Amino acid sequence: MSGHDTLFRHLAMLQLIPRKPHFKATTTIKALLEERGFSVEMRTIQRDLERMSSFFPLVCDREQKPFRWSFLADFKSNLPALDPATALTMVLAEQHVKGLLPQVAADQLSVQFQVARQFLDSLTSNGFAQWKNKVRVVANGKALLPAKVAPQNWQAVTEALLMGQALDVEYLARTSNSAKTYVLHPQGLVTRHSVTYLLATVNDYDDVRQFPLQRILAAAPSAQAYRLKADFDMQSYIDNGGFGYAAEGAEKWVTLRVRIDQDAARMLSETHLSEQQSFSEPAADGWVELTAVVPNDQQTLWWLQGFGARFDVLEPQEWREAIREQARQILAR
Repeated sequence: MSGHDTLFRHLAMLQLIPRKPHFKATTTIKALLEERGFSVEMRTIQRDLERMSSFFPLVCDREQKPFRWSFLADFKSNLPALDPATALTMVLAEQHVKGLLPQVAADQLSVQFQVARQFLDSLTSNGFAQWKNKVRVVANGKALLPAKVAPQNWQAVTEALLMGQALDVEYLARTSNSAKTYVLHPQGLVTRHSVTYLLATVNDYDDVRQFPLQRILAAAPSAQAYRLKADFDMQSYIDNGGFGYAAEGAEKWVTLRVRIDQDAARMLSETHLSEQQSFSEPAADGWVELTAVVPNDQQTLWWLQGFGARFDVLEPQEWREAIREQARQILAR
């Protein structure tokens, strides 16, 4: 084996080893290396790890065989080295995920974010020195704080999803005062606004349901066999109104015609409402007619209502009537 192959194998091994309290057994490291194209004897792996522990803060648990390896919990890796633009991107990503992902998920990236901040703090001789005063992520509209998810439940749910395992859960429904026990068969995970949902079939049923993670009180691997829903496609589920509160029996898509002011037209010409949208020429009053194919759901209607008098919905007629009825109720109160 050439020196280059050995170097790449060593780098691959370092990337495979987790920080404490997690660990990887040498047998697991060998299997993962083989998946990456490195064929090597177990004795060579153990010898490499022993040698690298002289240069990296590697810890070996020798109380059971095969030996198990970890990095020290506070080890800060910077492989490969950051550049200023990448570090700044990481800082922006940190601000974004903290307002989107559950805190337990954001915390799992905290080491990488901390390395990026420290790197930028060290650049005192150039334009990055004042980076804290130069970057912000601002939510579009009122952003709610992410729902709190218990770390042990996040761990159980994500591992079950990725490994194809059933879960025994205690779940508190929104309309219930007492928890119920289910066997869930995870099919997907979706973060929407400030809530993360587990998409799963329940017990012996085949329909996919949504379970907000903050309502899972306890979760553990189930003894029951996992049932994969082979025909489930998560993107199709979302595109077909899985999170859209579509009206019963209604068409999934509608053609929206709406008059909007120039500021709104400019915004929607840059950040489109739909892949299929078009604008008329401005009228004498400066307003523009927008035509777009949009989901026929409550979310889109609520979004339109947020613009108030800046939008005048022409079609569909039922949306126009819904907005008019809301205005009547507001005035009546």
